[in-house]
Amino acid sequence: MVQLLKYGNTNTYLIKGESANLLVDTDWAGTLQSFYLEIKKHNIKLSDITHIIATHYHPDHIGLVGELIKMGIKLIIVDSQVSYIHFADKIFAKDKSLKYQPIDEKDAIIIKAAESRNFLKGLGIDGEIIKTPSHSEDSISLILGCGDCIVGDLEPFDYISGYGCNVKLLEDWNAIMRFNPKTIHFGHFPHKTIKH
Repeated sequence: MVQLLKYGNTNTYLIKGESANLLVDTDWAGTLQSFYLEIKKHNIKLSDITHIIATHYHPDHIGLVGELIKMGIKLIIVDSQVSYIHFADKIFAKDKSLKYQPIDEKDAIIIKAAESRNFLKGLGIDGEIIKTPSHSEDSISLILGCGDCIVGDLEPFDYISGYGCNVKLLEDWNAIMRFNPKTIHFGHFPHKTIKH
């Protein structure tokens, strides 16, 4: 099951598994109190969230990751994301009032996308992580067996014609559509139901 958590400009999602719960993305740094209010509204305790993953390491998707891993939530990093983890550090450093907590990845779980199905199965989640680098080289999408698909900032499929010959974007959507998704969950757009 995918639960939308909206407490700022970025859609955050909680995937509830049989033995673990995975948070996908966070909002900007400085939104922790809003995050607490949002999870309380949905009867979710912080202790219910066991793992966290970012669809990519832009500041509006990882602002709370450093704080949450200090609270005991395990960070999952896809190997193609490793060199991008500190991309936002300099951006957040410009505004000290945000009190951004840089990500300490020393205890993170690093996985390969090709091994993600087995890893997620260990969390009681039926799904797979695929690389979708048209937005940024570190971007990933999560495809769940129930038909839900979380794509972060991947441009909507409807936009392809407006981008002319964006081969990477087309390749990303072709890779996603092979899974016959039912619902696409975006980082900043409302979800979209796919009719097959």
